[in-house]
Amino acid sequence: MARDKLIGTWKLISVQYEFSDTGERVDIYGSKPRGYLVITEDQRFITIITSDGRQSPKGETDEAALFKSMMAYTGKFRLEEGDLLIINVAEVAWHPDWVGTEQARYFKLNGDQLLIFSDQTPHPRFPGRMGRGVVMWHRAD
Repeated sequence: MARDKLIGTWKLISVQYEFSDTGERVDIYGSKPRGYLVITEDQRFITIITSDGRQSPKGETDEAALFKSMMAYTGKFRLEEGDLLIINVAEVAWHPDWVGTEQARYFKLNGDQLLIFSDQTPHPRFPGRMGRGVVMWHRAD
């Protein structure tokens, strides 16, 4: 069963945005982002992702940049239609707009590799272009 194969701790390999029109992928959090994903038997999904090269802040501008260079959220998840993973972000997220939302993702398992894809959506860094997030994980446990 797919759910059982998702359970565990996953180490981040890459976070990319794939453009719909060209298929080109760009690194969203740098070429060596850091992060983990923990998926528990009781259907808890917990993730934190940070950009590579983060530095200690020296002022308010640096502190704001740190916020933009990370993502973290948690919630209970459910599986639908075989490869659809839906996370109910009911309590905690790095961005308050995500609290109370459901985040739908598609996944593909290949041995110890997990790919998670978002739906096609615009990205604030690339106005006027559609694409999807592609996050690659490797089993850490």
